[in-house]
Amino acid sequence: MDKNTLKGLVLMMAVFALWMWLTPKQKTDADNAPSPEAVTETPVATGFDALTDTERSWLIQNIQTNGTVSTGSDSIRTYTLNADGMNLTLRGDSLYGTVTVSGRQLNWADVAAADPARITISEQREAIDAVRKASANLGKYGRFASFLSGNPQEVTLENDVLSLKLNSKSGSITRAELKDYDTEYSSDETKSTKQKVVIFEGDKNTFNFSLPLPQPIETAELYFTPRQLNDSTIRMALELAPDCYWGIEYTLPKGKSYLVGMKIVQKNMASVVQSNNRNLGFNWTQQLHRQEKGRMFEERNSGIYYKFAGGAVENLNENKDDSEERQAKIRWIGYKNQFFSTVMIADRPFNTADFKSTVLKNSDYLKSFESQAISNDYDWNSANPVSFSLYIGPNLYPLLADIEDHIVPDEDLNLTRLVPLGWTLFRWINTWIVIPVFTFLGKWISNYGIIILLLTIFIKLILFPLTYKSYRSQAVMRVLAPDIKAINDKYPGNENAMIRQQKTMALYSQAGASPMSGCLPMLLQMPVLIAMFAFFPSCIELRGESFLWAHDLSAPDAIISWSGNIPLITKYFGNHISLFCLLMTATNIIYTYINTQNQANTMPGMKWMMYLMPVMFMVFFNNYAAGLSYYYFLSLLITIMQTYAFRFVIKDEDVRAKMKENAKKPRKKSGFMARLEEMQKQQQAMLREQQKQQGKRR
Repeated sequence: MDKNTLKGLVLMMAVFALWMWLTPKQKTDADNAPSPEAVTETPVATGFDALTDTERSWLIQNIQTNGTVSTGSDSIRTYTLNADGMNLTLRGDSLYGTVTVSGRQLNWADVAAADPARITISEQREAIDAVRKASANLGKYGRFASFLSGNPQEVTLENDVLSLKLNSKSGSITRAELKDYDTEYSSDETKSTKQKVVIFEGDKNTFNFSLPLPQPIETAELYFTPRQLNDSTIRMALELAPDCYWGIEYTLPKGKSYLVGMKIVQKNMASVVQSNNRNLGFNWTQQLHRQEKGRMFEERNSGIYYKFAGGAVENLNENKDDSEERQAKIRWIGYKNQFFSTVMIADRPFNTADFKSTVLKNSDYLKSFESQAISNDYDWNSANPVSFSLYIGPNLYPLLADIEDHIVPDEDLNLTRLVPLGWTLFRWINTWIVIPVFTFLGKWISNYGIIILLLTIFIKLILFPLTYKSYRSQAVMRVLAPDIKAINDKYPGNENAMIRQQKTMALYSQAGASPMSGCLPMLLQMPVLIAMFAFFPSCIELRGESFLWAHDLSAPDAIISWSGNIPLITKYFGNHISLFCLLMTATNIIYTYINTQNQANTMPGMKWMMYLMPVMFMVFFNNYAAGLSYYYFLSLLITIMQTYAFRFVIKDEDVRAKMKENAKKPRKKSGFMARLEEMQKQQQAMLREQQKQQGKRR
């Protein structure tokens, strides 16, 4: 290395050393870490949240759409919005105000600027989230967004028979109690005091309207303001602005009324609601609470009923899960229990309705009901666009028949169809004969056991001519029994069946008797028996009424009960034995014995079947109302007494004498007898022809 090269290297090293000395030292992360004494709670700016440009534009649009507008002296519009804890003002391009989070008001400028000296990260994030949520609610609910939060309040409406509780959350009836009726069922068997019947309570029943806005709003989500208009009327209102509201008014008349007036009211809504939607939705759900001791029978008689406008009443299947979609006008929808119902009756019919019923097992509730209906003629300019009448009360036939005439005068509402009285013929007997007599007796007599006795006697008096004729026909057949036996002995075998039948019919004709004359009166009595079978289980007047050992004539009068589930026996017979049912069975066996003594030539197999029938009836009726078994017991007892009385009045000697007189008179054959003889002749001709053909083949 030469001298010049060495000098160059030394000079370069000197320059590099000078540069290193003049350059500041770079600190490491460890060097940057503050000392414990220097640590503070001031957050770093990078942890703050912020609205995106799209979110801010959407917020400004919602404030302009839903806020209160004012114009200053400088002609600049100012929009002020107070909703969901957000109190913001938009003036020109400036946005200012406050946001309330966790009970603390935060300045929007601090939130937007994320000033760490004035606001923490958690407060800022909570405020931004609240603004986003409020903005989303404004987009969906518009001016109704301010009613999404509030404090629920309960108010009461009541009269002599009905007590209602209304809740400001949803603005609907949340509890209905009947003052005159006690529940027979209790999930707590230790309670000795009976409770009043509560038709529904709490979230087990919801009335919800879907307001016809561009995005429909559910009233069940909103908080209303209760207004007591008078002693009988409460208005649940959503007050959107001064002198502008939407609400539901409930009116419960004083006295003994189960009918609640329910109407939608509004004022100046067209000025704040921009909507061409005319479809008002109505959603109603209810879990039907048990009220009676016997679940099986109560469940069987509970279901959704509805009536077509100007048409018939129909119902969903009461024995299983069921649903229906009806694209037709519906006048009313009813949720029916065995003895109580809630019925929503529309002033103007719903245009469509969907129904769903679900059976609930192993629960204090019987079934879950759901209805979704639509009315498509809603008018935002009308002060009272929609009205309803809500019936909450007993399935009492005279009461339902009376109130239905005062709701829709130009249409028969057929509310009495909530009382199951059987098919048309049986229903006619119940509505025109049984119920009027039963109601009349109930006005004068308080003991329903005595009323049933008098009703039974009344029905027996009406049926007396038919009973007398039936017994007289049996007496004639009994007198003819020896002659019929002689014919059967003279013409035995299947080959003489046609001759035997001809001779028997000739004997009937000569004696003026008919084998059908005894059956016809009995058949004419059957509609009355079946009508009573439908009447007693649906008669609410018997509910809770005691007689002798029966504590409730509308339920089985169990004298022996047991727990546990015995296959088939529990399902069909129950887990108890009813005394009135036993008495009815014993009386029925006695009547069967007496009846077989009056009948001639009854086959042994038929006798066995006749004695089996009372036992089958016992299995069937053991779960039915004690009042029904008591009625049949009385009816059979009176029939036995009539039979012995007829024996003293209708003597066999008198019957024979009458038959001899009839034999002397020329008798015109009835159409039935003529046709029967013609059929016999044809059968004989066919038999002879068959015999000839068989002879030729041989």
